[in-house]
Formats: sequence, structure tokens, C-alpha cells
Amino acid sequence: MDRLTKDTYRVRFALPGNSQLGLQPGQHLVLRGIVDDLEIQRAYTPISPANAEGYFEVLIKCYQMGLMSRYVESWRAGAIAFWRGPFGDFFYKPNQYGELLMLAAGTGLAPMVPILQSITDNEDDETFVTLVGCFKTFESIYLKTFLQEQARFWNVRTFFVLSQESSPEQLPWSYQEKTRFGHLGQDLIKELVSCCRRKPFALVCGSAEFTKDIARCLLCAGLTEDSYFLF
Repeated sequence: MDRLTKDTYRVRFALPGNSQLGLQPGQHLVLRGIVDDLEIQRAYTPISPANAEGYFEVLIKCYQMGLMSRYVESWRAGAIAFWRGPFGDFFYKPNQYGELLMLAAGTGLAPMVPILQSITDNEDDETFVTLVGCFKTFESIYLKTFLQEQARFWNVRTFFVLSQESSPEQLPWSYQEKTRFGHLGQDLIKELVSCCRRKPFALVCGSAEFTKDIARCLLCAGLTEDSYFLF
């Protein structure tokens, strides 16, 4: 268990031998736990490479009063976790869309990771990607190294929206031009849609409130209901 921030872990689970999960980009698993004799279930998307052998990794955010959080924080190396799946209604196919506009808040970044990685791992996939990650502070951005590596590909751009910071001078220079402050709202979404290099298909993942707001903003920006998917 690798603690990324004060409340978020990257957790690695061993698989038998050198077996693979076999999930398609965009699919997720469901974790089952028991706390106080109550069975609880939560959905998580693995962030490890699709071809990872013998393991998979997930991002898990823990909440102060959360039952699943109590279960997760009780884990120690060697514990056994019960997963089932795969689940999910979004199936990515190479070159299916001209451009993917990925809009993610917090751990909503997770389902974007395997899709993005499958695009950059495939030389024949020429899909453009614009990924926007919404976080509270610069320190709370997950997977910085991975996102920096992905942004070096010719067809990938990354942007960040920080809700609890306001000074670009306090950011590393490589982030200053691609970071906005406040919240991802109507005006910024219109700007993002208009500067897409091809007609975008949007992928949205975050809290229920975030997802609802972004869907409304996408419609106002001219996208149709069949031009986005809400995780």
C-alpha cells in the first residue's frame, strides 16, 4: 500500500502466478468487504497496465466516516481481498473517436489511465487526447510522473484545474501554462471543446455532482448526449 496523499492509497494486489486481469480499457472491478457484519461493495478501475502480469493496482480514496475506508485501512501486506468483475458499459476501440476529451476529478482519473495508456502504447492508434484533471491543490494531483510521461506523446495534452490554489508562480514552471484555478465550469469547458483538434468524444468521471454539472456544461458547449460517456 503506497500512500499518495493524506487520504488516498495506490494499492497493489497479487494475482496467481503470472496471470493477467484481462480487462478492456474502460472496464472496472467491484471490491467486496465486511465491516460490523455489513457487506459493502465499491467499484474501482485498475490503473496498472492492461498487460501487467501477476498483479494489478487501484487508487482508493478513504473517507473519515466511510465503511469501505475502515475496511481498506485495516489491510496489511498479505491480506486477501475479494474482487469480482469485469463490469462497465464503455468499451474503447482504437481510432474509434477523433479526439477524446477526458474530464476527471480526483480519483475519477482512474478510468482514464488505462484508456490513455492503451492509446499511447498502440502506434496505430492516432486518437488525440486532451485530459483535464481537477484537484484541490498541486500536491493532491495523482500520478504526476505518469501524466508527464503521457504528455510527451504527440497526440496527448494534459491540463489541470486547482480549486484551492490561485498563484501560478508557486507551481513548477512546467505546470504554469497548463493549470487554471477555481472550478471546471461552463466557460472553460466551451474553451476546451473549441480548441479540440478534432470533434471530441468526452469521458467524465468524478463525484455525482461533478458528473452532473459537467454533462450539463458539455450540452451547453454543443455536444450531444451521444457524444459523451459518464463513468
